[in-house]
Amino acid sequence: MFNPTRDQARRFFVEAWDKERRGLERSPLERLAAGIVLLHPEYHGLLASGAAALAREWPPEAGQTNPFLHLSLHLAVEEQLTIDQPPGIGALFASLVLSRADRHAALHELLECLGETVWQAQRNAAAPDAAAYLDCVRRRLD
Repeated sequence: MFNPTRDQARRFFVEAWDKERRGLERSPLERLAAGIVLLHPEYHGLLASGAAALAREWPPEAGQTNPFLHLSLHLAVEEQLTIDQPPGIGALFASLVLSRADRHAALHELLECLGETVWQAQRNAAAPDAAAYLDCVRRRLD
């Protein structure tokens, strides 16, 4: 899934969660996604609703977090950590885990920085700024 549509990305999480719940065979990426969902019990019911989850909207003005965006950011961060991309993110994350004493809390710090970086890139019609992303993570260590 290098450039999925919104519906494809949503369907991926719904199907990965369904396979997890039913004990079906999953691809490595589906196992990773299901593991992320396990960290978020607040999304279990939504993902189990299938078609209703695919159709629902979370407009920013409603003040609710879009669960699919949140899960997608988690997935992106886990993949970044696997390949240390951008270079140095793995070491910064290890420091965050030590300072927070909780891997999930440290992941959420990265998610905030990644979300901000992606938002800035979209706003500026530019590629994401890896240096700004790493700087954001460093500031969270202070």
